[in-house]
Amino acid sequence: MRLRAGHLWVYRNEIARLDGQPADGDAVAVLTASGRSLGTGLLNTRSLIAVRLFTSADRVLDEAFFRARLESALALRARIAPGASACRLVYGEGDLLPGLIVDRYADVLVVQTLTLGMDRRKEMLAGLLCELAGPRGIFARNDPAVRRLEGLPPETGWLRGGGATEVEIEEDGLRFVVDVARGQKTGFFLDQRENRAHAAELAAGGDVLDGFAYTGAWSVHAARRAAASVTGIEISADAAQLAARNAALNGLGDRCRFVQANAFDELRRLSETRARFHLVILDPPAFVKTRAALATGLAGYKEINLRALKVLRPGGWLVSCSCSYHVDEAALRETVVAAARDTGRWLRLVESRSQARDHPVHPAMPETRYLKCLIFGVE
Repeated sequence: MRLRAGHLWVYRNEIARLDGQPADGDAVAVLTASGRSLGTGLLNTRSLIAVRLFTSADRVLDEAFFRARLESALALRARIAPGASACRLVYGEGDLLPGLIVDRYADVLVVQTLTLGMDRRKEMLAGLLCELAGPRGIFARNDPAVRRLEGLPPETGWLRGGGATEVEIEEDGLRFVVDVARGQKTGFFLDQRENRAHAAELAAGGDVLDGFAYTGAWSVHAARRAAASVTGIEISADAAQLAARNAALNGLGDRCRFVQANAFDELRRLSETRARFHLVILDPPAFVKTRAALATGLAGYKEINLRALKVLRPGGWLVSCSCSYHVDEAALRETVVAAARDTGRWLRLVESRSQARDHPVHPAMPETRYLKCLIFGVE
């Protein structure tokens, strides 16, 4: 049984009955039909996931419980990312805190309470985080669409403290400006931190194309590793401007150029002008947000990889990523192989990587492992 194996989600259609009159957001004990305890979780009958389990025991989910869970999450980060100025401190189910995301950006914490049960406890959680992590402020980025499934409205703003929402962080010795109020996700893509540094090792002496540059993290890493030139493509004018600002902040503005354009269109144009690159990085937004969109999304992944292969020099490198949970590694690999076949290129899969260690995977929940990063040698 999925729940006995450690999965934390109880779906609405799995519940035979509710005893008593628990309100949505309350802690409830979950039992099998025979009366065996499966654990304690938070209830929301309006959600498809009606209960999210926090423990397999019969426990009181009080402030002391959440304090212990937060202390455990922070202790893990102190071991795996000591001294990091930007880090995911809490990763929901991966830290046995379903519905809670906490990211550190220098002296600011960004919090997402994505479920009704956690949203009802956000003031208590903010108080604990102030005590345990000591930030100057805590900013709520409760604008993801998933909150609608919980019956929650979008909300953003300071939970504690205040001040400027632009924060400067350091990543692997590089400096980046993060806008915690308006940036994508919570302001920065922390899950690619280790992959950016790793892929940049392939950039030395070559021309690099960053297909979905956002605020320039992949590009700046590549330029720092002695890339001859870096071209970033970014559809958002604001993000492209911030990418150029981040390159200049690190003294690398002379080697980085950012083009505001649709990546599909710009790659087609580059192919037509016979531009060629030694390294192409593709880190697109999620093309597949639901299982029903899988076929269409895979077509998008194939198209973007096909266009990238057309501008790669023989002996070059392709870094192809997907953050779509519904696209597993095998599907992404097969999609890139199909694109290579259509372009007459030969691939060697050199490495398969995933999300950074501060996004720990719950072994019984494949949903917590979502990021794929494949590195190919291309002939």
